[in-house]
Amino acid sequence: MNNSSTVPAVILAEGREKALNRKHPWIFSNAIAKVHNTPNRGDTVAVLSSKGEWLAWAAYSPASQIRARIWSFQQHEQIDQAFFKQRLQRAWRLRQSLFNTEETNGLRVVAAESDGLPGITIDKYQDVLVVQLLSAGADAKRKQLVAALLEVFPKHSIYERSDVDVRKKEGLPLVTGWLHLPRDSGEVLIKEHGMTLVVDVVNGHKTGFYLDQRVNRAALRRFAKDANILNCFSYTGTFAVAALMGGAKHVTNVDLSDLALETAARNAELNRLDLSKLSNQKADVFKLLRQYQEQGKTFDIVVLDPPKFADNKAQLNSACRGYKDINRVAMQLVKPGGLLFTFSCSGLMEESLFQKVVADAALDAKRDCLFIERLQQDSDHPVASFYPEGYYLKGLICKIY
Repeated sequence: MNNSSTVPAVILAEGREKALNRKHPWIFSNAIAKVHNTPNRGDTVAVLSSKGEWLAWAAYSPASQIRARIWSFQQHEQIDQAFFKQRLQRAWRLRQSLFNTEETNGLRVVAAESDGLPGITIDKYQDVLVVQLLSAGADAKRKQLVAALLEVFPKHSIYERSDVDVRKKEGLPLVTGWLHLPRDSGEVLIKEHGMTLVVDVVNGHKTGFYLDQRVNRAALRRFAKDANILNCFSYTGTFAVAALMGGAKHVTNVDLSDLALETAARNAELNRLDLSKLSNQKADVFKLLRQYQEQGKTFDIVVLDPPKFADNKAQLNSACRGYKDINRVAMQLVKPGGLLFTFSCSGLMEESLFQKVVADAALDAKRDCLFIERLQQDSDHPVASFYPEGYYLKGLICKIY
């Protein structure tokens, strides 16, 4: 590219193209030597090596530490509606190969960078698509993306849930609302492993639901027969539905949200479960676990699925302390020979570190702990080989003695 070109470009500092050569999709601000032809927020820019060699097309974000996110490593590609349609089709074909979409119709269609669409998350709940645009480039391409979505998924309603704080790092406002075929209500019923579940795409967490835990709900169901189960941070009680359908004796859901617990009760009713086997308790999990400990209360299985404890590296040490503390108390509530299902959705918490934290918790709890299964996000949340950050949800099934 010569200086007369009108195409904006970022020129990398010497030696900073190594990550791109490994196909990693992020370029940090300190890797850029200079910016050519002053791009606006969200503009598509050429990424050039320090020697002027073309490397990639990327979306520019002047407010973020991640200054550019790669759209394509193919110079001939244009980042237009046809580009988004092709990426969407590839992503949807993968999901169709992994799931019977008649039996499981709540799926993650696009997992951002792992599907070659940085900053874009798209979940499909029956015939409603929920879109999250979390980067400047994704935000700037909203119109082309929605048009491509309607080509791949005609007759679907589209709701935007770009209400995540990470948008502020990109200099973007929080945005929500219907983008196509608006509905009176954000509620959708989905099917999962024989269950019928309520999803509220307008008011629910994330895009309305935790699709990533689908495979782990099925795992709990395998172990649930005749068990008395404590389901912590229960949200809409989907672990409880899975457990009761697996023959659990009783499940106690614990959450601080009235709306979540009301939905948990509705989910149980929708699946014609015996409501006498379900308790929905509004409480702070941390306080309630200690209260149960003081009362000498025990359970056959405890499920521990807390919110993210670490948003950045500076919080990792305190997150480790938090995970250790809550797992220690939870282990003390598990009957000898019982199970602890424990999770971390903190992407910065590596699997080996999480296992060490749980092991340390077992020492402090004076309990023997055997790791009998490893759990992770379901396969509609794939992890690209070049983007290990896509692996965030890890879990352990622990036998406690």
